Amino acid sequence: MAAKAVKTTAKKASARRTVKPAISRAEKAAYSEIKQGVKNLEKSIAEIQKGLRKAEQSIEADARSRIRELRKDARAQLVALKSKRRDVTRILQNLSAAAGGSWEEVKRSADGILGDARATAASVIERFRRSLQR
Repeated sequence: MAAKAVKTTAKKASARRTVKPAISRAEKAAYSEIKQGVKNLEKSIAEIQKGLRKAEQSIEADARSRIRELRKDARAQLVALKSKRRDVTRILQNLSAAAGGSWEEVKRSADGILGDARATAASVIERFRRSLQR
């Protein structure tokens, strides 16, 4: 068999290694300053993110407490409205028994009482709407 020919590869690639030019002290100082500025910027970003998380948590806690207060107030107002409804029903029954056939008086009295109840309900609804718009 014939001997294989050995290929010789030129080592041009290793000989062509690029030599970095020497960096002056001023360039090193500028690079160092820029690098330090980037680090400071990263710290500032982290601090801002931390502050935003804190603010978010604070806003959420405040919203939860406002919701609790609104629910408590709503329950109290509902109890008051239900009480007024019972009072109106009782008064209407008493008036209808006392009035005999005079339904106009009963209607006038009931309209007045119901008007007060509607005004109270409207006031409650408006207060809740205002508190939700804040």
